Amino acid sequence: MNIAPGNVSAMMTTKAPMTAINNPPAARQFQTLLRGEADALHGWLHAGDATRMLRDGAVIAVGAGLYGAAMGWWRAPEQALFVAIKFPLIILLTTLGNALLNAMLAPLLGLNLTVRQSVHAVLMSFTISAAILGAFAPLTAFMVWNAPPLTEHFASSRTTYSSIQLAHVVIIAFAGIAGNARLFQLLQRLADGNRRGARRVMFAWLAGNLFLGSQLSWVLRPFIGSPHLPVQFFRAHAMAGGFFESVFNSFVYLFKLIFS
Repeated sequence: MNIAPGNVSAMMTTKAPMTAINNPPAARQFQTLLRGEADALHGWLHAGDATRMLRDGAVIAVGAGLYGAAMGWWRAPEQALFVAIKFPLIILLTTLGNALLNAMLAPLLGLNLTVRQSVHAVLMSFTISAAILGAFAPLTAFMVWNAPPLTEHFASSRTTYSSIQLAHVVIIAFAGIAGNARLFQLLQRLADGNRRGARRVMFAWLAGNLFLGSQLSWVLRPFIGSPHLPVQFFRAHAMAGGFFESVFNSFVYLFKLIFS
């Protein structure tokens, strides 16, 4: 069979755009993820591309790492380095734990997902959250830079610490909720248009992220770094107390300070 050179060139030029469409650049895939395009994300879940999952993990490492560095900078540069390492680790551990939990709960809530698909879906939601945290990192660094420095006066340092802690809780909670809400259309697509089932799964994701992520962050503390304790990678008594107790105490302290 003879093929004219002109036909070969036409076939090559026709094939190139098709390849580009099937394998869009990484930047375009990232934009697709941030927009939460249900059709594309649905195809990604069923394709099981390990490269894409590794790329999502890299985004989490960078975005959460930058935010972690800004979080720990108020205490000391060493604390910033420690938190830049630990914060992405917490997100990845929460992804794995919550994905395993969702793989068991999703069929009961009207959504059939394999363990691999559950891991990938939760990983995508945390990738969006990490991108949001990375965008907040310069603002957080500006807040920490302008916060009163650490001093030997316990009351002054505690006021600054409590204010910074509550600000981080609000920002991280916002990023987590936004990351899950952005994938609601994907959950609805997986549930065959059942909005109620998709909503139940989304709230299960949020609850799992809240309880598992917050407790992991408490066990792997410090992050901001307590004013009256030394800079450490881990606390000696990691299991003492709890995350919600610490946040509640900070809120009560600031409330009394403002209204007393």
